Amino acid sequence: MEDINTKSVRYPVTTDQKLEKLALKLGRPKKLVVIQMVDYFYRSKKDPLDLSDELLKKELAGGNSRIIGFVKRQESDFLLPIFTASGVLTTIAKQHTIYFQQISDYLLEEAKKTAQLSLRMGVMKKGIVATQTRIEEKVLLKSRFKKILEYYINQRESLGWPVSNIKKEDLQAHVKQSLENL
Repeated sequence: MEDINTKSVRYPVTTDQKLEKLALKLGRPKKLVVIQMVDYFYRSKKDPLDLSDELLKKELAGGNSRIIGFVKRQESDFLLPIFTASGVLTTIAKQHTIYFQQISDYLLEEAKKTAQLSLRMGVMKKGIVATQTRIEEKVLLKSRFKKILEYYINQRESLGWPVSNIKKEDLQAHVKQSLENL
């Protein structure tokens, strides 16, 4: 089996001490830490001399400007039309509110009129019922009086008062007509 670790790097003791502390802090061997650092710089394409990380700052600034541009584009494409439309909708809603208030007032007025009309109809119904009762009582009274009158006429005929038939018939017709006029 061939050893893949054939290369070596020489560095000062102070760097070795820093590497030792870093390896202890990370809990890995120094060799693994060195391999991971090389992989990190290779993949991220960062320059280890660039301590303030100018490339990262530029990339973040570019990302921030892209995000800000995206937000501004969304704002102009979506938010401004929505705000404009919501303003129009608010105006329409206010007009509808006024219209609905007028309808509500009208319906309240009509409800009052309907209640008054219902009350008047109730009074009229009571009056009609009272009139109907009186008419029925009048018809009953006429019927009873007619029976009494006929009984009187029959009894008078049976007694045989000396009066002419024409006068009797006139008297009967007059009394029956007076009874109907009641």
